[in-house]
Amino acid sequence: MNDLETPWEPPLAGTEAEQLIGALDRLRTTFRWKADDLDAAGLSTRVGASELTLGGLLKHLAACEDVMFTVKLSGLPLGAPWDALGWDGGGDWSYTFDTAGLSPDELYSLWDGAIERSRARLDAALAQGGLDQLAHLAWPDGRRASLRRLVCDLIEEYGRHTGHADLLREAVDGRVGEDPPPGWRPKSGPEA
Repeated sequence: MNDLETPWEPPLAGTEAEQLIGALDRLRTTFRWKADDLDAAGLSTRVGASELTLGGLLKHLAACEDVMFTVKLSGLPLGAPWDALGWDGGGDWSYTFDTAGLSPDELYSLWDGAIERSRARLDAALAQGGLDQLAHLAWPDGRRASLRRLVCDLIEEYGRHTGHADLLREAVDGRVGEDPPPGWRPKSGPEA
């Protein structure tokens, strides 16, 4: 296998930033593979009494990406596409996992767009000050989080929800596996 077949694989040896971004991208890709190529019924499948769905996780993680690298990193408001969906970044809206009124194409586009914006914002932040730079996010006592902390928090968020996606996708059509197969590319959304 070469890097073209598994571009999501983190480097075997690299800088701290390369390792963290590699781990995040591997989780992003694994999550997207678990959620890929489903219709509305597949994206709304639930397991047991849980409210979680793959569609809800697409929306939730898109919101997490934009909040992390817009609001928390720089203090800027969310803006598009969230304002058109009636959310300004406040409250618990992103945690409802509600996908009412959003088609599969809209859910995939929401997540794929958030990833594109996050990668650009993170690359710019790394170029400007590296992982040690302080973000806008501050605790009540005035201490501020570093960019490293924000990246680690997002890795944790993806780790948690990629595990949920494993169970949900298996319930939809039996898809199992730790990583996408070599050469995998999204079949749905703007990335397809």
